[in-house]
Order: sequence, then structure tokens, then C-alpha cells
Amino acid sequence: MASPRLETFCCPNRDPATQLVLDYQPTVFGSLCIGSGLVSSILTIIQLLPKTKQGHRKPGRSTLPRPSSSRILLLVVVCDLLGCLGVILRSTVWMSSPSLISNISLKNTTDVWPTAFCVGSAMWIQLFYSASFWWLFCYAVDAYLVIRRSAGLSTIVLYHMMTWGLAILLCIEGVAMLYYPSVSNCEEGLEHAVPHYVTTYAPLLLVMIANPILFRRTVSAVATLLKGRQGIYTENERRLGTEIQIRFFKIMLVFVICWVSNIINESLLFYLEMQPDINGDQLKNVRNAALITWFIMGILNPMQGFLFTLAFYGWTGCSISFRSQQKEIPWENMSSSSAVESAGNGVIGSFLNYPGYIQDLKKAELGNSQQTDEALCMLSEGNGSIAERITRNSPIYQGW
Repeated sequence: MASPRLETFCCPNRDPATQLVLDYQPTVFGSLCIGSGLVSSILTIIQLLPKTKQGHRKPGRSTLPRPSSSRILLLVVVCDLLGCLGVILRSTVWMSSPSLISNISLKNTTDVWPTAFCVGSAMWIQLFYSASFWWLFCYAVDAYLVIRRSAGLSTIVLYHMMTWGLAILLCIEGVAMLYYPSVSNCEEGLEHAVPHYVTTYAPLLLVMIANPILFRRTVSAVATLLKGRQGIYTENERRLGTEIQIRFFKIMLVFVICWVSNIINESLLFYLEMQPDINGDQLKNVRNAALITWFIMGILNPMQGFLFTLAFYGWTGCSISFRSQQKEIPWENMSSSSAVESAGNGVIGSFLNYPGYIQDLKKAELGNSQQTDEALCMLSEGNGSIAERITRNSPIYQGW
């Protein structure tokens, strides 16, 4: 699991609340983390591998064009997968080498490798999960900009700079404040650890608060876009808008399920830290709730990558193909961009004998319809039914 408590654990003079959760059934907790991480990693890789179905590539992750939104979704899953691998490695080492944990607790030890592994593995996990949060925020921003026709492939460079820059900066800053003046002699008290917790949970809270707002604005813009595409708002357009709205809801549902336990657990542990004696009988229920949410975190945090693939692409099946597919599936050939290329030549060519102003008008309408369909296809990445419906309702597909 991913928690700033694990960086705090690398300090020999750790606080009582951190010691409480780390000392409670460490073997069981480590086993849960390893099991959840392995299941999530294997299923995530299966989801991302190319699939075949009746000789054609099965509709899934790689069947649509590669706009910036689809690349962001893939980067979210990759960051989750790398963070999950860090959780598996750290839990495996801790379970196989109990002496490693005991050496970290010694202040005057000369063995630096236990502390180095503790800090390195914790920073690895925090970095990639933090990057995953920033990529999710970029996805919400990009979805809104795509509908507003203000985004494109060039914006992915800006997203890379923002995501990795902020993730690395906040990770280094938080750890530097936590381990001041040194890892073996961390400052005691709650105040010195607050910046570290802020830098860890800031991107998580940003996604929980900002993404629903951006998604809601995007859904409203989609409805306006669908109404303006053909001048009417039929049941098909309403169904398209609903399916995109459900897609956004599934993304936020997975995120909240995987990380709300972290916020609850951290709030409970902070409450315990402010008490003079965390072992008092009146705090028994708080301690139990903190331990329960701690174990829930160990199960749900590593599962985020796999659950996101289900939200993004649905279940893509187990029919893995290790051969490169040269043919695209039939419906992909009728996507908006390729439909323009195939049908546009005939349509525009038929206008050559008409007056120039009619030809220019048809070209403008064709371009507007193409932009609208491409924007909707970007939001429907991984959902073949949405993309098919967008294409078939397109004036280009219908041959005008």
C-alpha cells in the first residue's frame, strides 16, 4: 500500500501512532500487500496485452486512434503498475528479512543499507502513485479541452512536464523536510512531518475535488456538442452523453474506493498522535478503526491499476495474441478520421462541378462534423459501442 507513514517508519524515533500500525500483525499485512499486488499486476498486464477474436484484434485498449487522452489513460495504468511493483518488492523484502526492520530502529547502527532501502522503496512508491494522481488530473483537464477543441497531441508534452515535474518536486521536498537533519536523527514531533503529508495527499485531494467538477463541465459541453452536430438531440445523442457520463463516474468511483481509506486512516492516526496516551481505553475504538483501515489500504491501493483498466477499457478478455496485427478491426476503419479520408474524397469530388461557394460550404460542414466526431471518439477510448454509434450517426458515415 501507499502511505506517508512508511517514510516515517524509516526514522528511528518514529511516533507512537506509526509504531502502532506497523507492529500490528506485520506478517499478515505484508502477505495481503503481496497478494493484492500480484493479482493486480498480473490482471493489469493481461488487460494491456493485445487480444484476438475470430482472427481480428478485439476491441479494447489499442483499437482507437491515439489522441492525448488515450495516452494519458495508458500512463495512469503504467504508473499504478510501477507503484504496485514497488509495494510487492518492499513487502517481500520486509517479510523475508525481519532483521532489516530491527536495524532501522537502531539509532547508532553503521549499516546504512536497511535505511537506504526503506527510504528508496518508499520514495519509489510515492513518486509513481503521485504521478498517477497528476495524470488523472491531466486527463480531466484534457477531456474538457478536447470538447472545447483547445487540446491536441502537442499538449501531451505539457502534461509530461507538469506531471513528472510536480511529482518529483513534491516527493523530494516532502522527504527532505521529514528527514531533516538526517534519516538517523529525525526531528521529533508532529510539526516536522506535516509538510511531508501535505505533499503526499495534495494531488490525491486535487483529483477528488477538481476532477468531478471538470467531468461535470465536460458532460455539459458534450450535450451542447451533440445538439449542434446535426441540429437535433435524439435518443442516440442522449445515450452517447449518458455513456460518457457513466465512464467518468466509473473512473471517480474506482479512485474513491481505492483511496478514501487512506484519508480516513490518516485522520484517525493524526487524532491518536494528538492524544497524551494512545493506549487509553477510551481510544480503543479509534485504534481498531485505524488498524482496520490500515489493512483495507493494503488491499485496495495496489488494486487501483487493474480496476482502472476495467473502468477505462472494460474486461478485454484472455485471448492474448503475441503476433502483430496488421489489420484493424472493421469498425475502426470507419472511425471519424478514416471515414473522412475514404468518404471525403468522393463527397468533395462530387462538388467540383458546383459553384465554389457550395463546395466551400460543404467542406466547412465536413470539417466541423469531423472535429466533433473526433472529440467524442477521444472520450470514448476503449469503448467500442460508443465509437460505433458516434461513427454511424456521423454525416460523413451516412454519406450526407
